Amino acid sequence: MSRPSDVTLVHPEWSRDAAIYQINTRQFTPEGTLNAAREQLPRIADLGIKIVWLMPVHEIGAVNRKGTLGSPYAVKDYYSVSSEIGTKEDLAAFVSAAHELGLKVILDWVANHTAWDNVLVDEHPEYYERDYKGDFSPSPWWDWDDIIDLDYTVAGTREYMLGALCYWVAEFDIDGYRCDVAGFVPTDFWEHARAELDAIKPVFMLAEWEARELHESAFDMTYAWSWNTSMHEIAMGKANVDALRVYYAWNDKAYKSDSMRMLFVSNHDKNSWEGTEYEQFGDALDAAIVLSVVSDGMPLIYNGQEAGNDKRLEFFESDPIQWREHPMGEFYRRLIALKRENRALWNGVWGARMVEVRTSDAQEVLAFVRDGRSGDGGGAVAAVFNFSDRAREIELKSGPHAGTWTDFDGGAHVELRAGTVLSLPAWGWKVFTA
Repeated sequence: MSRPSDVTLVHPEWSRDAAIYQINTRQFTPEGTLNAAREQLPRIADLGIKIVWLMPVHEIGAVNRKGTLGSPYAVKDYYSVSSEIGTKEDLAAFVSAAHELGLKVILDWVANHTAWDNVLVDEHPEYYERDYKGDFSPSPWWDWDDIIDLDYTVAGTREYMLGALCYWVAEFDIDGYRCDVAGFVPTDFWEHARAELDAIKPVFMLAEWEARELHESAFDMTYAWSWNTSMHEIAMGKANVDALRVYYAWNDKAYKSDSMRMLFVSNHDKNSWEGTEYEQFGDALDAAIVLSVVSDGMPLIYNGQEAGNDKRLEFFESDPIQWREHPMGEFYRRLIALKRENRALWNGVWGARMVEVRTSDAQEVLAFVRDGRSGDGGGAVAAVFNFSDRAREIELKSGPHAGTWTDFDGGAHVELRAGTVLSLPAWGWKVFTA
């Protein structure tokens, strides 16, 4: 039941990368430095992480700055490292240490806009969009008054941004980029940039966007914003499982088979502006995390989730996390190991397709099988989720689930077939392997 193959953009080496970890240096002590974050890399690698995403490392603008430290997405100089977090030498040491641990490092890239005092404002004011008065313009309709938009109809803008992107890959061995509001920048720019970057080394490109066209020849992975929204609404009692079926239907049929989608219960935006994962998902949190790992997609861990961080982190200030051993860390460690070790759960075309198992309660229960045993490497996973606030007796009906399975929790051997009844508590889940 492997997904059908078509022309692939993703380099096969990324197919097993089980999870991505987001680092905001402001959450690390001492003083939010790259060196402090580097000290945490062995712990991050121990979780089974393979991709580390560094939020913007560049110098931050001072003009119209928000808060004490400003937004890292208000870039003053694309060729700089912010003095608040370290030096270029510190960044090089971070990348080197990550590579020694088998980790890849992607930088957060802000191509749509710059700070008001970016070096380009004086050197190349023609690179910027203008409003109806002829003045520099923040992105319309948003409260992003600390930034101004670049103009990609200008050839010089494209040339400059392409050069800056290539610089960090060529000079610092960066492995790719997470591209902020990627849909605000023309797709053909990203396609050109991808080709130029791949000529230096194979890179991994993540778009903060959900459009399928970005997967054609620019990006390996896009945000699954709609998955997060659907899962949140279910957790809050505002939707049923059909909301997830809509997401998976689109993901299965509308996206290329090598497309990767990033599934998440938290990130820097969600945590700071909408609430922690505990606020967003409540008693459904564990089930949502499990689904983000065993369904089609790559899960994101925002720094601190594995330490059980339960506070909203300040966005414009330094706000260190209490790093500690926490059950959530072991929870993620076990799930990520499952994803890496079972080929059915690999990413894109290299993993197995999700096939729904029909149950006695279609509105509140999601069940599926990912069976890769007919392909190279084998492995299969069956999963059942009770996405409701009451215990349920769930009868499995039609689907490719018949056979002997091993319960992920406890290791017991279980026979599943049409007519099997499973007892699940409120927001309970079961994962089986074969």
